[in-house]
Amino acid sequence: MKIALMDSGIGLLPAAAAVRRLRPDADLLLSNDPDGMPWGPRTPEDLTGRALAVALAAAEQRPRALIVACNTATVHALPALRAALEPDIPVIGTVPAIKPAAAEGGKIAIWATPATTGSAYQRGLIRDFAGGAEVTEVPCPGLADAVEHADQEAVDRAVAAAAALTPADVRAVVLGCTHYELVEERILAALGARRREGLPPLVFHGSATAVAAQALRRIGAEPAPGAAPTGTLSVLLSGRPGRLPAAALAYAEGRRLTETAPAH
Repeated sequence: MKIALMDSGIGLLPAAAAVRRLRPDADLLLSNDPDGMPWGPRTPEDLTGRALAVALAAAEQRPRALIVACNTATVHALPALRAALEPDIPVIGTVPAIKPAAAEGGKIAIWATPATTGSAYQRGLIRDFAGGAEVTEVPCPGLADAVEHADQEAVDRAVAAAAALTPADVRAVVLGCTHYELVEERILAALGARRREGLPPLVFHGSATAVAAQALRRIGAEPAPGAAPTGTLSVLLSGRPGRLPAAALAYAEGRRLTETAPAH
C-alpha cells in the first residue's frame, strides 16, 4: 500500500508522520517542489501548474492515494488535481480544522499565512462552520518560511509576533498551515506565557491526523497502528528521486520517518 503526499516543501511531514502512525506498513512517497518553492506568492494559475507537475510525478509511481498536504495548494489547485488523477488515484485536500474547533463555541483563533488570512476561502469556512464561535484571524508572516528552513530564531520571532495578536483568553487555536504543526510546542509555549490564570489548557487543532485518516478511508483501508513497520520511504524533488532535505531532520516528524522506514 503506497500513499503519496505533496507540498512545495516540508509542510507534508506532519501528515506523513500521521499516516506512518496509523499504518506503519504503508509505503510513503513524498513529492515536493524545491525548484518552485514557495508556492504562496505565486499566482493561482502558476501555483496550479507547479502542483500538477508535482502530483503527476508522484502518480507515475502508482500510489493508492495522494494527499495534498498544503492548504494553499488545496485552495487553488484541488479541482485541477482531481480532474487529472481521479478516479484512478483519490486526491485528499487539506482544510483548516475550523469546524471541530468551533463546535464548542467560545473564542478561537486561526493562525494562517497572510495570503490565507482574510481570504474569501477562509472567510467562507468561518461563515459555514464557525457560526457559534468568536473567531480571530491571526496572520503569521514569515512563519512558514522560517519553519521550512529550520531557522529557529526566525520561528521564535514569527511565533511571538502572532502570539501578540492572539487574544489571551482563546479556547482553541486552529493551525491553518501545515508547516505550523511542526512547531506546535513552540506556539503553545508562546501562547501559554500570555494566557490568563484560571483558564483551561488551550486546545490545538491541526489537520494532519484527520487528513491521514481520510486517505485511508478513501482507499478502503483500516488504521492498523500495530502493523509491522515495513513501510518504505521515497522522496521526489521536483520530480527527481532524492532525499529528505536536511531541514526536515530538525523536526521530530522528519526524524521519525527516516528512523522507522528503509529508503526505497
